[in-house]
Amino acid sequence: MTNLIRQVRTEDAARLLAIYAPYVEHTAITFEYEVPTLENFTGRIVNVTQRYPWLVAEADGRILGYAYASLFRERAAFQWAVETSIYVSMDERGKGIGKQLHQALESRLRQQGILNMNACIAYTEAEDEYLTLDSIRFHEHLGYAQVAHFHACGKKFGRWYDIVWMEKLLAAPNCR
Repeated sequence: MTNLIRQVRTEDAARLLAIYAPYVEHTAITFEYEVPTLENFTGRIVNVTQRYPWLVAEADGRILGYAYASLFRERAAFQWAVETSIYVSMDERGKGIGKQLHQALESRLRQQGILNMNACIAYTEAEDEYLTLDSIRFHEHLGYAQVAHFHACGKKFGRWYDIVWMEKLLAAPNCR
């Protein structure tokens, strides 16, 4: 299945928030406790798109998911690295939409001269009703490698969860 992948528009915010809300309310994939307001979420889009791509996957005029890159760290020395996020509508998962979004995001980041894509992923030793290892497997399939594991970093639904950082190097730095 091929979907239209396009740059986000601020008027997409309500639909994107509807995709994100179940992740906040029913999963430990994000450590947010409260669904952001539409105003707050729109502000996130505006802030991110000043510097990085925020893409949506669309089919028949319906948004199925989104992916974006954001600032990895504040200091100028980190300008060639980004943190990535991908969310697909709960009823559209497993159809290759996340992969399409990631490929398009990676292509745009390469054009921007980004060298390193980083993903911060919630992790649990034992899968439960709030968190599986699907995100880890997804990123491994896309060529990411785990580079860090932090224990008991976030508590959600009365349970402690770890985080892992995974990275994908897009190009070797031209420094030697």
